Amino acid sequence: MKDLASPAASLAAAATHPDTAFPRFHPRPAEGWINDPNGVSYINGRYHVFFQFNPESARHHRIQWGHVSSPDLVHWEEHPVALRPQDGGPDEFGCWTGVVTDDSGVPTAAYSGVRGDGGHSQVVISRGSADLVTWEQDGHLAASMPCDGLVTAVRDPFIFHLNGKRYAMQGAGLANGHAALLLYTVEDMSDWKYQGIWLTTENPVAAAHAPAEIWECPQLVEVPSDGLPSDGADTWVMMFSLWLSSDDHEHANGVGHLIGSLDEDPSTGLPVFVPRSGGRSDLGRDFYAPQIVQLDSASGLGTGSGPRALLWGWANEGPGRDGRRGRSQDDVDAAGWAGVLTHPRFLSVEDGVLVVAPAPEIEAYRGTLAAGGASGTVSLPAFAEAVVTARTVGGAGEVRLVLASGAGTGTEQQVVFAGSLSEGEELRIFVDASLVEVYRKGSVATTLRAYPAAGETWILKLPEGAAADVWELKLPE
Repeated sequence: MKDLASPAASLAAAATHPDTAFPRFHPRPAEGWINDPNGVSYINGRYHVFFQFNPESARHHRIQWGHVSSPDLVHWEEHPVALRPQDGGPDEFGCWTGVVTDDSGVPTAAYSGVRGDGGHSQVVISRGSADLVTWEQDGHLAASMPCDGLVTAVRDPFIFHLNGKRYAMQGAGLANGHAALLLYTVEDMSDWKYQGIWLTTENPVAAAHAPAEIWECPQLVEVPSDGLPSDGADTWVMMFSLWLSSDDHEHANGVGHLIGSLDEDPSTGLPVFVPRSGGRSDLGRDFYAPQIVQLDSASGLGTGSGPRALLWGWANEGPGRDGRRGRSQDDVDAAGWAGVLTHPRFLSVEDGVLVVAPAPEIEAYRGTLAAGGASGTVSLPAFAEAVVTARTVGGAGEVRLVLASGAGTGTEQQVVFAGSLSEGEELRIFVDASLVEVYRKGSVATTLRAYPAAGETWILKLPEGAAADVWELKLPE
């Protein structure tokens, strides 16, 4: 393995990438297509993030699993491809979304294997080495398409635990047009037992907050809560990527979540999830297919001894949304790469709503303080973090992040982000080449893509009473 005392190759090489839109602080291979984060796990003292990957071109085709890992969420190492489509196997068209879990000391991947274009997926099992770098693919199937005429599409297995028992779920679409979750018991990772349709958009809370034709990339984790609900029940977050038949890597409905309780049915012994509220999981149009890992105290991250959950999402390239300048397919092909994973994000529930915050470890990317307590119009470095606060009584208004041409404040060319700011609120804004992440204290994040043209600079426009501290980002030693 590479020397982790210095920046790992997957980040250090980005500084010399020929494309100025290539991110430097979000690990990914220098070339090829990536999409969904997969197999997010903490095993043997390292964080592992796998992802959908086509190393041959900047297009979605014959998907493999790429792999990066880190001891601290800052120094990242890129590993060889982990999983590949096997000719004649159940995944010969692609190794799609799935998870990695520790199965009695053996790292084990469970993923959607796709045999052909337009075909149904099946849950394929692969066993890995202790360092998760080498994988044995023998095409073993843990679950096939259920014999249920109502179920028309199935994908994206996710594993969770309740009262010492292991369960799995998959996203699904039904013949009646509803999105659904399918439930499995998993006493043996090699043989999942189908228990039926678990939850659908016929549930009014789910219909209101997670409308879709298929629930993709379902997640279910226990999260820290500030005491709600009042009955003392644990707080669980269920998250879905909201697929529509009209989607083509655009995903207009984005990602939704439900907040509720998870209990064991005394008559069946199976888990029952009861949603009580929900909402959007990211306010940007460029966020999809997140994966969440449930952490325990061994991870050494976060504060307190309660449940913790850490999320990564995918931000794709695109033709431009909401008035922002995008990239055409020809542009993407010429660049030779597509797709970025977000910063790692912690989840919690405060005052009954989902709160998403960047992992504190990424403060290690802060370099020189470019501006302290700046107001009005503020120029940002090309790679920057800005913390914006409304400090004065009555301070409120709109924060705007724009791309401008010319020196100084320049001429505004496009608005990338615009959001309100009230007294006492705080925004953290990260700019990494073409990826913008905005975190609002007490709320969810906003993920956006934007591509500066030659001669354009990033400008932050602050309302009266607001101030910003700005750092230039740099790779840590």
